[in-house]
Amino acid sequence: MREGAPDLTWLGWDGRVLRWRLQVAPSAQMELCIDGIAFERLRVEGSEQSRELPASPSGNAQMEFSMRDAAGSAIGAPWRVVHGRVASGAADQWQGQPPAMKLLPQQPLPPLAWRMPRVAVVVPIFNSPQLARRCIEAVLRWSPGVRLVLVDDASTDAGVGTLLADYAARANITVLRNAQNLGYTRSCNRGIELARGADVVLLNSDTEVGPRWLQRLAQTAHAQDSIGTATAVSDNAGAFSVPELEQYCPIPPCWTLAQTQRALLQYVGACTAELPTGNGFCMYVKRVLFDRVGVLDADAFPAGYGEENDLCQRAARAGFRHVIAGDVLVRHARSASFGAQRRIALGVQGMAVLRQRYPDYETQVGAMLFGFARRVLDYRVRRLYAQSALLPRPLPRIAAAAATPQYECRMPKSGGHDIEALRNWLVRDAIEAVYAADPSGVTAALRTAADSALVPVVTGPEELAAVAPVGAVP
Repeated sequence: MREGAPDLTWLGWDGRVLRWRLQVAPSAQMELCIDGIAFERLRVEGSEQSRELPASPSGNAQMEFSMRDAAGSAIGAPWRVVHGRVASGAADQWQGQPPAMKLLPQQPLPPLAWRMPRVAVVVPIFNSPQLARRCIEAVLRWSPGVRLVLVDDASTDAGVGTLLADYAARANITVLRNAQNLGYTRSCNRGIELARGADVVLLNSDTEVGPRWLQRLAQTAHAQDSIGTATAVSDNAGAFSVPELEQYCPIPPCWTLAQTQRALLQYVGACTAELPTGNGFCMYVKRVLFDRVGVLDADAFPAGYGEENDLCQRAARAGFRHVIAGDVLVRHARSASFGAQRRIALGVQGMAVLRQRYPDYETQVGAMLFGFARRVLDYRVRRLYAQSALLPRPLPRIAAAAATPQYECRMPKSGGHDIEALRNWLVRDAIEAVYAADPSGVTAALRTAADSALVPVVTGPEELAAVAPVGAVP
């Protein structure tokens, strides 16, 4: 070893706590990797460090630890251990290649009797008609029949009027036009109040959603009574960007947005990290939260940037929690209406109000943002993206009671007609639809299990084609 080169020694593994010694320049940037993929970026402070891993981020008991510097160069040798089994740094506990990621244990589902609640998707619009059209079309494509409230905040681009005229006559779409510019927050509140009695998704007009986005947001929000909001992850949404915080994170070039969303549905389903706030680019809010704490504070945050944080902090004081739906990926152009410079200025203004009202807010964010649950979410997305060119193309999964020429039978071999077991399987395997073409007992059980709108039940080739292209089953 050359003089001055980093020197790594694995000190021990008690089954969930890793300890190591690293001789390196003070404050050097390092990455702790699991199975060759960065799990945590470290700043070395002192020679001995440790990290607790309550569970294996890959879902496998076998874990390969390694260390590399900021340039990506490996430091020392990797160490292979088994989660839950004590080891010293003397020898590996297993050989071979790290196994592929496994599904994580499922988060709680809503009660079996739960039904998809009434939901209104509120989209405030100011200019950028091309992005707004893309947003609206994606919502209609992937959540047909949903109530959509479009609020034009006195756009100066005439294209917005043309755009909204195309949708105004549709039964499930309401178009509101502000006579003068009211600002983002008041526009949102108009939609929230119009949707009285229903849950609300606040969705920016420069976003694009994908398969099963609304059902999964609703399921995540209603999994526990204490949850008030569920926010999607994104390629470009600050603290909700994955896999790298506060960065633009493009989806893999070999995948479309729909394919990337399906990959997250199938591999990241149980990752529901918690934060002290949601993010209004795509935030599901339960109606009970509005009923208890009121709507957005338009006086303090007229143009946005801080209004959802304030709402979530008020809700937290009323006992609500705020979670990230790690398997709902929403593309976000960001700053399409305001521009980058104004967005930054508004963010500074909003944060000043938040600091005054909630002095411990930033401390809460830091504690949760860099907690284990969030690191697992980022790790799994980072690993998916890194291996995307080697993985099978993510395709829709359709459950059928009997195999057909176009669709594979995906019924589990065990579980019988137990409704709760079937429902859990539908969610665990990210089934997008149940094809119920015949009245057999199995089909009836699947129909009942899916009746909570966790997945749609379709009865013919036309309905099936609306969910996924014919033959697109892995």
